[in-house]
Amino acid sequence: MSSPLDIAKLRGFAIPQARDDYDPRDVILYALGVGAGLCEDIDETGFLFERRLQALPTMALVLGTPGFWPMDPQSGLDWINILHGEQRLKIHVPLDPHGALIGDTVVTDIADKGPGKPAMLRAAKRVTTPGGTLVAEATETWFIRGAGGFGGPRDLPGDALPGVPDRAPDYEITLPTTRAQAAIYRLSGDRNPLHIDPATARGTGLDRPILHGLSTMGLVGRALIHACAASDASRLREIALRFTAPVYPGDTIRTHIWQEGEALHFRSDAVERDMRVIDNGVAVIAP
Repeated sequence: MSSPLDIAKLRGFAIPQARDDYDPRDVILYALGVGAGLCEDIDETGFLFERRLQALPTMALVLGTPGFWPMDPQSGLDWINILHGEQRLKIHVPLDPHGALIGDTVVTDIADKGPGKPAMLRAAKRVTTPGGTLVAEATETWFIRGAGGFGGPRDLPGDALPGVPDRAPDYEITLPTTRAQAAIYRLSGDRNPLHIDPATARGTGLDRPILHGLSTMGLVGRALIHACAASDASRLREIALRFTAPVYPGDTIRTHIWQEGEALHFRSDAVERDMRVIDNGVAVIAP
């Protein structure tokens, strides 16, 4: 059974600043890790060929990140019990296919659902150029199983993500994943063994390793770009969503999209298992 979250240790832990010097090879590797090039009906050469390369905006989620930092014992976190609940990303400047970016990450909010129940943690990352230009902001929310009981507010501040409209979707796009996708995605920086090691997965109650939530988010970002932005990656400026169930490498992901002006609402299902895996999605496409 997990112990209550050690607030003092967590608050005293300085999440390392991270700098990434990246080039087209890294951009292509990231695109492969979110499933680019797997769909026969969609031309994604622009994400995979250096001569006219576009960097997917969701790559800002892995740039400037010091790996899966909760695995550091000094963080005070029981990393094996962390579940990714929500993720938000705002792009201020479209990513170049090469460059240098610096990420600064801090824990902003913590909530306690009670003894034996989850703790909730929100962390925010600012991604800037070495000269200080703000490129992107990312916010993630985690549930830490069994870590409640330390005292403090029951809920995190801020507005909940909206539901999708009560009408038929305007677009539907289906994209495959591959059984090797988690193994590829982890080369972009997230080395959490939950996504590669069967023994670790079984230790958390899963029958096999699951796909990174942020790989699924990158796949859904591709779906939005193709369906609503004429495959121009630079037009996706904001994306936020709630993770509702694990995706397994090899799943096919169907995304339903509702468009309301520049705003998009969406949710996604794992087709073979008839399982909702993403909900309460909202995004902004630039004109």
